[in-house]
Amino acid sequence: MIALIQRVAEASVSVDGDAVASIGPGILALVGVERGDGEREIERLVERVVGYRIFPDAEGKMNLSLVDTAGALLAVSQFTLAADTAKGARPGFACAAPPQEGERLFGRFVELARRRIANVGVGRFGAHMKVSLVNDGPVTFWLQVSPPSTS
Repeated sequence: MIALIQRVAEASVSVDGDAVASIGPGILALVGVERGDGEREIERLVERVVGYRIFPDAEGKMNLSLVDTAGALLAVSQFTLAADTAKGARPGFACAAPPQEGERLFGRFVELARRRIANVGVGRFGAHMKVSLVNDGPVTFWLQVSPPSTS
């Protein structure tokens, strides 16, 4: 499971011109579900996203998390994060979870995040979305939690 997180001053998502969700200061998390992801990966990724220390403390050092700052989270599903881009000029998506499984696991990600964060906005799974953000920093990190290898 993958999350590309960005510290934002504000972020929003719309579908067909209709506002779906918006947040003020916090994190925009673009979330991709990979084949083989399950409950363990979801729980760990939520823990990392809400606990990742990317907000400045009183001395300006990145020592505070979303939980510490009571910031907001905007979660947007993005299956293209699971793309295989190793060869050629066109991405492959064999590593991405099938849509039905991706939707279920993304929903679980949101459910667990809402248990930790008071303000969680959510994009619309599978929709063509327009995401707007004001990146604060800019501060952007790639977080990935992989299933245990079976070899």
